[in-house]
Amino acid sequence: FLQVGRSTESPIDFVVTDTISGSQNNDETQITQSTISRFACRIVCDRSPPYTARIFAAGFDSSKNIFLGEKAAKWKNPDGHMDGLTTNGVLVMHPKGGFTEESKPGVWREISVCGDVYTLRETRSAQQRGKLVENETNILQDGSLIDLCGATLLWRTADGLFHTPTQKHIEALRQEINAARPQCPVGLNTLAFPSINRKDVVEEKQPWAYLSCGHVHGYHNWGHRSDTEANERECPMCRTIGPYVPLWLGCEAGFYVDAGPPTHAFTPCGHVCSEKSAKYWSQIPLPHGTHAFHAACPFCATQLSGEHNCIKLIFQGPVD
Repeated sequence: FLQVGRSTESPIDFVVTDTISGSQNNDETQITQSTISRFACRIVCDRSPPYTARIFAAGFDSSKNIFLGEKAAKWKNPDGHMDGLTTNGVLVMHPKGGFTEESKPGVWREISVCGDVYTLRETRSAQQRGKLVENETNILQDGSLIDLCGATLLWRTADGLFHTPTQKHIEALRQEINAARPQCPVGLNTLAFPSINRKDVVEEKQPWAYLSCGHVHGYHNWGHRSDTEANERECPMCRTIGPYVPLWLGCEAGFYVDAGPPTHAFTPCGHVCSEKSAKYWSQIPLPHGTHAFHAACPFCATQLSGEHNCIKLIFQGPVD
């Protein structure tokens, strides 16, 4: 039994704060009014195999009562028991095909206090609930996404994680790509992805890429197209104009759907992972605000843009 929410009171096992896009977690970007419920949801797992996990909206407070806000939708079902929704809703999406290379996005649903499945409301906090979906359940699967209106959680099973690449494997991929000594096609200097625990400081040898074409370079300060668009740069290899950003290897192993080499970058943040992982996340519509959906980088939550939300990187090998 696990309770999730914004509250730091003892009944909450897993305290969740709002995700700030782009991981720019400084004083200026602090959320003033959180949209995550204090007692957002609870997850109940069976003690015996197959250890089925079910999700329910809202949670029990310290007096062992279900806690719902004043504005939360509540109703009495035909069989007499009460049910309800949290103020901004607990949404769940089960990907089709589990969390594998072949997975496709599923349909977002809302979960009630009693664990029933409903279609989405018109907006997150509308008083009118959606329609009951009788042939679907609140059972979590490997790769299920749980959206709490301000943070999205990825549910992974023990069996699913057993087949996921490890931190050691990602480190080996980093060392392998660096051992190939990719070079800047203009400066001819050797590039190298920084170690995973150096992830916030741009290093001298760090690879940079033009995200419209995928050509990988070292850092240089030319190619600016205008004073107004600070990051619109012209690639010296193919003259394509677009954002020019440092590349970072995505280091959270649980987000990878396969163990492939890091060949693709998300746009516009520059996080790099395997092709199948990049393409999977680039087509997942994550809830945003009260009724919008958009794809986001799993590593930093930046909203994705560009033609396909990700780009294949073009490295140049050593010329000697």
